Amino acid sequence: MDGQKPQIIMGIDPGTYILGYGVIRVGRKGPEFVDMGVLDMRKIKEHFSKIAFIYREVTRLVGEYSPDVLSIESPFYGKNPQVILKLGRAQGAAVTAAVNAGISVCEYAPRKAKVAITGNGAASKEQVSIMSQKILGVRLSPEHFDATDALAIALCHYYQSSGPVAAAGEKSDWKKFIAENPDRVK
Repeated sequence: MDGQKPQIIMGIDPGTYILGYGVIRVGRKGPEFVDMGVLDMRKIKEHFSKIAFIYREVTRLVGEYSPDVLSIESPFYGKNPQVILKLGRAQGAAVTAAVNAGISVCEYAPRKAKVAITGNGAASKEQVSIMSQKILGVRLSPEHFDATDALAIALCHYYQSSGPVAAAGEKSDWKKFIAENPDRVK
């Protein structure tokens, strides 16, 4: 990142009741907290009105923060197939808002984000929140864990695009990494 402008990463945790968003800036010092919040749709009764709301609000957020990339959590399968269908629509609305603004989009499974942040793919939302705060060096009091989940999705993208695996083109070369980064090995 030497001499380059900082990269802005927006993370989205899609939902049709609560959608979380988190924004980080990545510069020479690594990731820094910018903002987080939620879109609360619990008072919107009609499903397609929620989808339109997500599109409008994510378009507004993209305009406000000018992210270089939108990192979004992929829907996961639960017991009710209707849930994944609705989550997919919410994700699609957010992705469409980003793509229409010319922003690249990356998708990560919830488990991958949890591993990237906590080292545990089965980590609780509380653990993800605590670790995201420690990584970013901030104290947050989120009303909804959807916002800190969105920060974790943004951090996951940062780690995936800047770590030794990314530098090696998805082929891990730990000997080369250790040789190039002796100060990071203890």
